[in-house]
Amino acid sequence: MLLRKMRKSKGLSQDELAEKLSLSRITIQNVEAGRNFNIDTLLLILQHFNQLESFNKFIKEKSEEYDNLDSLY
Repeated sequence: MLLRKMRKSKGLSQDELAEKLSLSRITIQNVEAGRNFNIDTLLLILQHFNQLESFNKFIKEKSEEYDNLDSLY
C-alpha cells in the first residue's frame, strides 16, 4: 500500500511513525493494511508525509465526477 511505501521511503518503522504521531503501532499497521481506521488518522498520516495537498486535489477531481460536490462528507 502507498502509506507503507511512504513510511519505508523515510526509513521509519511502524513503531517510529506511531511514536511521532502519538498513535499505536497497531493503528499504523491497520492503516497500511486498509483495515479499521478513521479518516482523521489517515489525514494525520498524510499530513506527516506532506501529502494533504495531493489528497485534496484527488478529492476535488473526484467530486467533479459527482455533480460538483463541495465536501468529501
